[in-house]
Amino acid sequence: MSAIDFSLKGKTAWITGASYGIGFAIAQAYAEAGAVVVFNDIGQVQVDRGLAAYREANIPVHGYVCDVTDEKAVNETAARIEREVGVIDILVNNAGIIKRIPMTEMSAGDFRAVIDVDLNAPFIVSRAVIPSMIKKGGGKIINMCSMMSELGRETVSAYAAAKGGLKMLTRNIASEYGGFNIQCNGIGPGYIETPQTAPLRERQEDGSRHPFDQFIIAKTPAARWGTTEDLKGPAVFLASRASDFINGHILYVDGGILAYIGKQP
Repeated sequence: MSAIDFSLKGKTAWITGASYGIGFAIAQAYAEAGAVVVFNDIGQVQVDRGLAAYREANIPVHGYVCDVTDEKAVNETAARIEREVGVIDILVNNAGIIKRIPMTEMSAGDFRAVIDVDLNAPFIVSRAVIPSMIKKGGGKIINMCSMMSELGRETVSAYAAAKGGLKMLTRNIASEYGGFNIQCNGIGPGYIETPQTAPLRERQEDGSRHPFDQFIIAKTPAARWGTTEDLKGPAVFLASRASDFINGHILYVDGGILAYIGKQP
């Protein structure tokens, strides 16, 4: 297999919600692989903050304001990207939220809000780009599915329900549009070091690990948290020609958590 199989040169990639964190790392990897990168966020402040971060990292990108739960805004943004940048060859449905609330205390409104961003939005954005992918002769859709596509945990009922649904949406897009040379796959990150998880990894006053940090290390055969760097290779692979015969697959990048029953107490 030649290196060209992993090249994204000449491709246009749209990563939703990629102002920071996992989406930012994937955008950086795609730019390094030769793609023209587009990202969006919900407001101009967030987009400007993202653009500044990309400039600081010397990554050329195009930033757009778009609420991915708004059908009209998504359709308009997809058309604008196509006009101003190019037909979208690669879509990464990365934007997402989580509300950590016990199920019996969670309102239906909060549940719906998570489903709207984490499940309905990937449907809306994918639907917006698939027709042009078909016309062009193919494309790649990558959904950020999470380990919660497979596991449950306290306080994340809405998130787990959304990610489980996203896993099946991934498989159905693959089933429905695979004949048009569109591959739709998912990435299921494990516990990743991001600014949002930093408080869970802080050392305690006595120098010991945070209890949740201890829990994750004990549950992970790799004995560490993942990093955004760990997601770059899988994301490039699923966006490249190297994965042309892989469709409807969820690639879990979790250090082995899903394979491991855990240490005996």
